[in-house]
Amino acid sequence: MDALYTAVATATHGREGRAVSSDGRIDLALAMPVELGGDGQGSNPEQLFAAGYAACFGSALGLVGRQAKVDVSDAAVTAEVGIGKQGEGFGLKVTLRVELPDTVDRATGRKLVETAHQVCPYSNATRGNIDVDLVIE
Repeated sequence: MDALYTAVATATHGREGRAVSSDGRIDLALAMPVELGGDGQGSNPEQLFAAGYAACFGSALGLVGRQAKVDVSDAAVTAEVGIGKQGEGFGLKVTLRVELPDTVDRATGRKLVETAHQVCPYSNATRGNIDVDLVIE
């Protein structure tokens, strides 16, 4: 694959440090969530992954909607990223909750969401590695 764009970010001190993008647009304090024993006084990798996945999936949905001539421009995607013990280490799971406009019937919406899941780079990267549940609301 020839990359059309490459994002660059550096994290220091792991989950208790800082994440900064090369262009300076992201500059975040990182902290363990309270649920994992931290103070929760910063963002965490799961939040960042959720935001990226939700935005990427929304773009993929818009693309397949335009191709099908179905207006999904008012759709909203919420990504829930869970972390937990998996074997000797940790694993992730994702639920993508897609709110479609009322003008999109259920069958069409399901087909668009499933097609977006095949097109989305995040979905392609996680396929076979992370359980991803698609929920249409």
